[in-house]
Amino acid sequence: MDAYQPRPASILDWVRTAIFYVYAVIATALVGLIGLPGTLIDPANANRTGDRWLWLMMGGARIICGVKVEFRGTRPAGDLLIAAKHQSFLDILAIAQASPRRAFVMKREVMNVPVMGWFARKVGCIPIDRSRGKDAMRQIIAEVQGAQASPRGLGQLIFYPEGTRTKPGSTAPYKQGVAVVQRETGLPVMPVAVNCGMFWPKRGYPIRRGTAVVEFLPVIPAGDPPEVVLPLLAEMIEPASLRLFEAAGGQKALNGN
Repeated sequence: MDAYQPRPASILDWVRTAIFYVYAVIATALVGLIGLPGTLIDPANANRTGDRWLWLMMGGARIICGVKVEFRGTRPAGDLLIAAKHQSFLDILAIAQASPRRAFVMKREVMNVPVMGWFARKVGCIPIDRSRGKDAMRQIIAEVQGAQASPRGLGQLIFYPEGTRTKPGSTAPYKQGVAVVQRETGLPVMPVAVNCGMFWPKRGYPIRRGTAVVEFLPVIPAGDPPEVVLPLLAEMIEPASLRLFEAAGGQKALNGN
């Protein structure tokens, strides 16, 4: 079978997935404890702790579950916004690992997760309370502009324009947040296509063997208004993600055939 198509799920895959999640909890706790003193001294050390954690998560997924990730295109660098297709926890790990100084715009609830939430804030992740509407967007813009003005700069801030995970082969309406932030900050936006949900389902079980693909697409420079940028993002991300979905076997692979 083609390595770029997920293997049919078996009982062993369910067992491997369970083992991986136990491993992930233990690894997260240990990395967090080891990285805590250095991060308390200098918050910049949080990114190095993140590097170690991502290495352990991606390595564990590869060794325990047999799922790998292939990166295509030019990896992100410098201060920019990333607008990515979101299908599973695997694309979070993969895009973060490919970004040298990553941070996410994430639900406020995630920041309450023990260990992970504290480090997420230290690396520059921005919590969003969607119930606050325009106030939440103003907060995001203010934090991004503050990071831009700092000596370290922003790094790579990752958005999921659909606002949630979607099933492979499907799409949801794009929210304007990333385009508004681009207009207010003058930062370029890098679109990202994925097919990670073919291998690591939205619900998390079972993780299937094979090689997922994360494809970094050409950067969209600042200058156009959100009503131009948002459709352009969808026009770039959705066909590329659908192409990756079809290359991985499409609906046939999802059905385990």
